Amino acid sequence: MSETPKLLTVKQFSEHHPAFSQASLRSLIFAANSRKSSHGVIPGNGLDLAIVRIGRKVLIDEVKFFEWVTAPKGGANV
Repeated sequence: MSETPKLLTVKQFSEHHPAFSQASLRSLIFAANSRKSSHGVIPGNGLDLAIVRIGRKVLIDEVKFFEWVTAPKGGANV
């Protein structure tokens, strides 16, 4: 049987992990899914896998969030 995920609100997540402000989390959540603009489709950042929406409530799966943070991303090699 799988373990129940630890779901936190944006405020709770920010309080538990001060490196992530509420504003920065909300920005990441906004950019999680692909969206259309006047210039075409803007790709999402992939965070949607760690976001749970129940009505208007937005919850963050703590384990999946940090898996997303530590996952390799495309871009320049440093």
